[in-house]
Amino acid sequence: MRVLFMGTPAFAVPSLEALARPIRRAGGVDEQLATGFELIGVVTAPDRPKGRGQAVASPPVKDAAVRLGIPVWQPERVRAPEAVEQIRAQRPDLIVVVAFGQILPKAILEIPPKGCVNVHASLLPAYRGAAPIQWAIIRGEERTGITTILMDEGMDTGPMLMQQAVDIKPDERAGELADRLSRVGASLLVDTIDAWARGAVAATPQEHARATMAPLMNKNDGQIFWDRPAREIVNLVRGTDPWPGAWTSYAEQPWRIWRASVTPRGAGQWPPGMIAAVHPAGHGGTGGIDVATGRDWVTIQELQIPDRRRMTAAEFLAGHPVKVRSMLGEPARV
Repeated sequence: MRVLFMGTPAFAVPSLEALARPIRRAGGVDEQLATGFELIGVVTAPDRPKGRGQAVASPPVKDAAVRLGIPVWQPERVRAPEAVEQIRAQRPDLIVVVAFGQILPKAILEIPPKGCVNVHASLLPAYRGAAPIQWAIIRGEERTGITTILMDEGMDTGPMLMQQAVDIKPDERAGELADRLSRVGASLLVDTIDAWARGAVAATPQEHARATMAPLMNKNDGQIFWDRPAREIVNLVRGTDPWPGAWTSYAEQPWRIWRASVTPRGAGQWPPGMIAAVHPAGHGGTGGIDVATGRDWVTIQELQIPDRRRMTAAEFLAGHPVKVRSMLGEPARV
């Protein structure tokens, strides 16, 4: 079976590596899959300028494919007629899509006889869309997972093949959860392809009435509104790390908040957004800045200001005086 892989970010790399070495663990012993397949190539995004220096960088999937010796194609628009014809010319029996970043047109979906299998980082039909990991954390979910689906023309609406649930750790951040789910997804993908090729798994329609959405995030999604409960704000901090980052402002200076915790506190005279206390030490050595919210306090433990590295609250307070009873949340933009 000829398999073409389509993916772009680091999340997709474990899946690509798993397809390049199609074995799985069975009873603690490596076992070659009964279904053989040939990984014929990789389609990924073009190289782009990245970082402050805007140096051109290749996507992580391209780097992995080059390391593995797999041919790479980088069309600007996968729906362009020449890109569709290039994919058709490879004669794939199956296309695997993992965080590719572009919507596949019907012309591509119809090319492989075995269809297009997608690895999605949620328990569908929950959290359809481009940012399921981030939104699951932001909305306080305690469990998520991986779903493999047979793609159709909708946004993550195709029938499901396999699912595996994963618990979200209480303090886990989006980047950390993405790393874990990428490995779960790689394993489930190999099992899915094996079972799908042998006819051992059926495609089950999703319950569309139960669907929720996880749209692509932008910088504004990281803005902290201090009148929300402390737990919701901490979930926002976790869910927006590493991008776009949760943010607020102090004396018109933007602050990015990278780590925070809930400090239980009864209702009192502190309005939401007011700095209630500062702790140059304590909190395990990180220090802390206590901020009143709509319910309880948020203790800021790690933050960043423009053109500086991330700092613990203790490091920040050593060089940046912060006044108790001052307010956070003026409309500075990051």
